[in-house]
Amino acid sequence: MWGLLLALAALAPSVGLGLGAPSASVLGLTPSATTEATGSTPAPRSSPAQPPGKTNATSEQQIRIRVIKKKKVIVKKRKKLIRPSPPVTAKPMVTTSPTGSPNIPEKQEPGCPPLGLESLRVSDSQFEASSSQSFGLGPHRGRLNIQSGLEDGDLYDGAWCAEQQDTEPWFQVDARNPIRFSGIVTQGRNSVWRYDWVTSYKVQFSNDSRTWWTSRNHSSGMDAVFPANSDPETPVLNLLPEPQVARFIRLLPQTWFQEGAPCLRAEILACPVSDPNDLPPEAHSLGSSDPLDFRHHNYKAMRKLMKEVNEQCPNITRIYSIGKSYQGLKLYVMEMSDQPGEHELGEPEVRYVAGMHGNEALGRELLLLLMQFLCHEFLRGNPRVTRLLTEMRIHLLPSMNPDGYETAYRRGSELVGWAEGRWNHQGIDLNHNFADLNTPLWDAEDDGLVPHVFPNHHVPLPTYYTLPNATVAPETRAVIEWMKRIPFVLSANLHGGELVVSYPFDMTRTPWAARELTPTPDDAVFRWLSTVYAGTNRVMQDTDRRPCHSQDFSLHGNIINGADWHTVPGSMNDFSYLHTNCFEVTVELSCDKFPHENELPQEWENNKDALLTYLEQVRMGIAGVVRDKDTQLGIADAVIAVEGINHDVTTAWGGDYWRLLTPGDYMVTASAEGYHSVTRTCRVTFEEGPVPCNFMLTKTPKQRLRELLAAGVKVPPDLRRRLERLRGQKD
Repeated sequence: MWGLLLALAALAPSVGLGLGAPSASVLGLTPSATTEATGSTPAPRSSPAQPPGKTNATSEQQIRIRVIKKKKVIVKKRKKLIRPSPPVTAKPMVTTSPTGSPNIPEKQEPGCPPLGLESLRVSDSQFEASSSQSFGLGPHRGRLNIQSGLEDGDLYDGAWCAEQQDTEPWFQVDARNPIRFSGIVTQGRNSVWRYDWVTSYKVQFSNDSRTWWTSRNHSSGMDAVFPANSDPETPVLNLLPEPQVARFIRLLPQTWFQEGAPCLRAEILACPVSDPNDLPPEAHSLGSSDPLDFRHHNYKAMRKLMKEVNEQCPNITRIYSIGKSYQGLKLYVMEMSDQPGEHELGEPEVRYVAGMHGNEALGRELLLLLMQFLCHEFLRGNPRVTRLLTEMRIHLLPSMNPDGYETAYRRGSELVGWAEGRWNHQGIDLNHNFADLNTPLWDAEDDGLVPHVFPNHHVPLPTYYTLPNATVAPETRAVIEWMKRIPFVLSANLHGGELVVSYPFDMTRTPWAARELTPTPDDAVFRWLSTVYAGTNRVMQDTDRRPCHSQDFSLHGNIINGADWHTVPGSMNDFSYLHTNCFEVTVELSCDKFPHENELPQEWENNKDALLTYLEQVRMGIAGVVRDKDTQLGIADAVIAVEGINHDVTTAWGGDYWRLLTPGDYMVTASAEGYHSVTRTCRVTFEEGPVPCNFMLTKTPKQRLRELLAAGVKVPPDLRRRLERLRGQKD
C-alpha cells in the first residue's frame, strides 16, 4: 500500500506543493486510500523558516508525504522528485470528508466571460492588496499578460508581488456591483531577471470588504485550495466548485515558488447578475447596434463567413487566395469594389492585413466585421460606404498566419498566453521575415550612390533572399508576390497587445541599436496617417485610460516611430515602403491580444470609424496618369519624383499613379525611359483630393529611332549621318 502511495506521489510537482500531499483527484486514489489534501481546513505544514500556512517550496533534499490511515500518522521521506508539467486547466484540490471519501466538485463550466483585468475594463482603483514590494509591483499590475519593462524596480513591473515579510498576502478586486464569480486565471511574474509565481491559493468573497467567506468544496464544506502556476507565463484556469455572487473577490496565496515571492497576474471570470431592483446587468451596456457576427472564427468558420458575405453582396465582392500556409491552409482575401476583379484606371488599391501573429486575434475579427459592415451598409445605400467602394478597391486579408491562429484558437482567449501561436508552424516570426532592404539602401546612401546609381524606391531583393534554401516562410512569399501583382497605395498591418500606431522605419539605422529614431523621407505623411487612426480610435482617445504595459504612448498622441520603439529588421512595413509604392503602418489595436468574444462588439465600436477614416486617406496627395503625348496611351513604370523627398513612386501598367502627400506646394517630375522628363507644380490642399496632376511625355529622338528600326522602316540619309556623328562623338 505504502509503495503504491509513494510511487503515485512521484507524479506530483516538486515545486509549489509546499509540504502538503498531491490532491486525490491528481493521484486517482480510491475512497479507501486518500491522502490528506491541502484543500482541507488545517493549513499545510511548514518549515520553521516559513510562517504557518505559507510554505513556499519543497525542500531541496526531501519531500514529506503525510498520510492518514486509521488515525495513525506516518511520515515518509525520500529524495527530491522531478516535477512534471501540470495541466493548464485545473480544478480545486479535492478535499476529503471525515469518513475519508473524496468530495468531487460538481460539473464545472467556464461559461462566464472575463471581468476585464487584461482589457483594462477594470480600472486601477478597483485593485487592492495586503502589501506590495513597490509601486511598480502594486495590485494594479496584477493583470493577466501584463508585460514588464526591461528594468526591474521601475514603475512598470510585471505582476503584483507581496512583501516578503507579509505572512498572509492577498490580492483583491472590486467588481463595483454584485456579480457571479465562476473562475480565476493566473500567471506568475513577467520579468527578465526574476522567477516568481504562486503555486496554490485560496479564494474569498465579500459584499462589503469586511465580512468574507471562503470558497469551499461543495460536499465537505472544507476550504478549497487551488493549484496555480508552475512557470511564470503559462496561464492556469481554476473553476470554482460553486459560483459565488459577491462584489469583492480575494486571492490568498498559500504556497509559491521556492526562493521567490508571492507574485501573480490574474483574470477573473464572472457573469453579470441583475440587481435587487431588476435593473439590467451593467455588462449589457457594452456592445454594438450593428447586426454583425460577433464571435471568434476558426479557419472553417472564417471561410464560411466570407462565403456568406460574397453571396449576400456578389456585385461588390470577390474571394481569392494568394497562397497557402506551411500546413496548407489558404490565405484568403476578400476584395470589395464596385468592379471586383479588375484594376480600374485611376482607382487606388488599398489593403488591410491581420493575423501576421496568429495569437493577435482582434485584427482578424475586425476585418471579418468590416467586410460584413461594408456589405450591409452598401445594400442600405450608406453614402460613405458607397463612395469608398466606388472610388477605391479594398483588399482584406484577415489571416496571414492561419496555422498560428489555429493553435491560439484551440487554447482559447484567456489561456493562450502572450506568445503561443505568434509564429507560423515553422517557428518563424513573419514580421521579421521580409527582406532587409534598409541596409543596402543606407549603405548606398552613405556612398553617395542614391538615386542616380542605386534607386531610392523599388529596392531589389538581395540575392541571398531569392535562393531556394533561404529561410522565407511560404506565407511571406505569398504576400510578397501579392504586393507585386497589385499596385497597392495604402495599407495597415493590424496587431495586438498595445494601443499605439507605429510607422516606418521599423529598423534602426545604427547597427545593433535596440531603439533609435529612424524616420523615412516621407515622415510627415506617415505621422499624418498614424495620427488619423489614433485620433479616431475611441480607446486611444480616452484620456483617462492607463498604459497597457510599460510605456505611456498617449504622451505622444498614441503614435511612435517603429525603430524608436524597438528595432524590427525585416518588417512588412519597411519592405512595403522600399520595395513597392505602398505606405503601410502598424496598428496595435488593444492591450488584450485575444479578447473574449463578448468584448468584440465594443472593440468593433472602438475601431469602426478609424478603419473607415484610414482608408479615406488614400485621397490625400496627388494622383494622375502619365501618358505618351503622341499615342495618348499610359506609360507603365514611369517614375514620379517629388523635389525634396528622396523617395519616388512609379506608375501602374495603365500609367496611373498615386502619391500620398501632406498639404503644400510641390515640384513634381515625371520621367520614363525613352522620354523627355516633365516637371510641374502640384498643390495639395486640405480639401478632399486627390489633386489631379497629369503628365504628357514626349519621346526622345533616340527612342523614336529605336522604334523605327524595330519596325523595319528605312532611316532617312540625314538622320543616318546625324546618328553616325553622335556615335563618333561618343567614341
